[in-house]
Amino acid sequence: MTTYRSILTVSILSATLAVAAAAREVISIDGSSTVFPISEAFAEEFQIETRTRVTVGLSGTGGGFKKFCRGETDFTGASRPIRKGELEECRENGVEFIELPIAMDALANVVHPDNDWAQCMTVDELRRMWEPEAQGTITNWNQIRDTFPDAPLRLFGAGVDSGTYDYYTFALTGVEHYSRGDFTATEDDNVTVQGVSSDRNAFGFLGLAYLDENRSRLRAVTIRQEDGSCVGPSVETARDGSYQPLSRPLFMYVNASALDRPAVQAYADYMMDPENGVFLVEEVGYVPLPEEAFEMGRAKIKARKTGSYFDGGSEVGVMIEDLLAIE
Repeated sequence: MTTYRSILTVSILSATLAVAAAAREVISIDGSSTVFPISEAFAEEFQIETRTRVTVGLSGTGGGFKKFCRGETDFTGASRPIRKGELEECRENGVEFIELPIAMDALANVVHPDNDWAQCMTVDELRRMWEPEAQGTITNWNQIRDTFPDAPLRLFGAGVDSGTYDYYTFALTGVEHYSRGDFTATEDDNVTVQGVSSDRNAFGFLGLAYLDENRSRLRAVTIRQEDGSCVGPSVETARDGSYQPLSRPLFMYVNASALDRPAVQAYADYMMDPENGVFLVEEVGYVPLPEEAFEMGRAKIKARKTGSYFDGGSEVGVMIEDLLAIE
């Protein structure tokens, strides 16, 4: 990132002037473990030239919304849209927010590199692996496909407060939180990386950035599409929408009243600057939205356009062009 700092100088200097009056103020960010690398990258760059402290927590999407809707944080990252129950909690507490799509992601199914059998799997096979009925009954690989080995199936994935868990279960079963419970669940994707990379019989799911950081330790399983092709998770397949049903948008939510504080306004403007946004999202391994999307985010912030575009919760098949159509 240091090579990019000269490019960021102008926007950082602008941010510095904007926050001078609130030099020791703390900006608080929490939320999704998937969005965490993005939040951390923005926070690190913003703090380099300003005296504003930015804290970045990692409570998961659900845990992040709980804090956010209680008015405890200024921003929260989310790997799914805000749910109806969370919307209601925000309303009850008088918290109005601006919803900002910030990136696209591809959820990756991963195995140990020595796993030579799980190459391309169908959505139905993934569903049978993860649905509640599988708990205590689907415990070996050959129960997923009879050509797979008679070997124990050990599962790792996102914790139940995670938007990644919500989206993954919804994409496979049609219902959020509808899954077996006998797997190693964690809000820290590095736990999944460690678990799968140390066990030839393990299977897990996590965000694209964590896969890209650990390609020597993990192998992605492709998904058979309706046309019969096998498509894997990548920046390209998330961007063009060909990796289904596990491509999804990522979000940042900002407390609208917090924007009255100059430091928070400066940070929001910095985050939605197209030059900063496109580079930093790509730098941490996610799919940046077009510059147009960041400009739209800036316009929403300027107009204080609050509320959610979505019906509440996960939606499968949302693509970049859908996000650009949001008014």
